[in-house]
Amino acid sequence: MIDLHHVGTPNGHKVSIMLEEVGLPYRVIAYDLMKGEHFTPAFRRINPNNKLPAIVDHEPADGGGPFAVFETGAILVYLAEKTGRLLPTDPRRRSLAMQWLMWQMAGLGPMHGQAHHFVRYAPAGQDYAVGRYMNEARRLMHVLEYRLAEAEYLAGEYSIADVACWPWVRAVRMIDIDLAGFPAVQRWWLAIDERPAVLAGTGTRGLATPASYGQKRAQLTPEQWSNLFGERMLAAAETHHGAVADDTVRPVRNP
Repeated sequence: MIDLHHVGTPNGHKVSIMLEEVGLPYRVIAYDLMKGEHFTPAFRRINPNNKLPAIVDHEPADGGGPFAVFETGAILVYLAEKTGRLLPTDPRRRSLAMQWLMWQMAGLGPMHGQAHHFVRYAPAGQDYAVGRYMNEARRLMHVLEYRLAEAEYLAGEYSIADVACWPWVRAVRMIDIDLAGFPAVQRWWLAIDERPAVLAGTGTRGLATPASYGQKRAQLTPEQWSNLFGERMLAAAETHHGAVADDTVRPVRNP
């Protein structure tokens, strides 16, 4: 059994889709980011970065105790290697899958995330930041279009690279990027949207998103802002690592 510490964001959906694709039994432990539920000492023992999602594998391949994995790219690789699914065995395709996974982790996710932040959350008037990150968000969509115009999937076959990229593309309309301008990406996106595991892993089909994350410009209270972007995020990192864990989440300490 795998515990999925989860929130319904693009990064969260990477992992829920992957778990559905590989057919592993899992239990969802949902968090409300707005309330700061990811700041418990127990969860920090699972993810020292206090970010969601993360997993705990209660039946790791080595037969040892529960094993925690954080960072979605690492989680996707871990689950692919555990099950022998969605990571090609051909050396070239495997390398392509890893290259595009790293591209998503280093580029598509962070840059689109910044675009979402400045378009949807930051106070109005951030013209330079909005322009900077929206230009980069669009540029990365053109990179994706270039690849998908020559290949059905990013590694030539459906893989963890597609699982990593798809949820972020799913969210582009919230920053006013129209998939109609990217026909190869749109073809790829629609094909993946039809997969049963994707429907099960997101809970919806198409571009629908949970109401709490789908506002054009969210109106956050000071507490919510602190929990998502501000002082409480910093305070969580500054907290001494030896703090006693509570019982909100089962503590895990990896070797």
